[in-house]
Amino acid sequence: MTDNLTKRHQPDRSKINMHEDYEVKYWTHALGVSRGQLQKAVDKVGNSAAAVRKELGVEEPVQT
Repeated sequence: MTDNLTKRHQPDRSKINMHEDYEVKYWTHALGVSRGQLQKAVDKVGNSAAAVRKELGVEEPVQT
């Protein structure tokens, strides 16, 4: 069985992966911070998006 590279899995938005450029780009844009600010927050509180949002003082988006 081979991997189907045409189907991409939905990214896990509860975690921040600093080793994937597309995720860093997404999170810096979504949180309105620089890569350095994001890295510093992840280093301090871990890769949980909720913890990083709290550390940066960014509110969770409202789900509709």
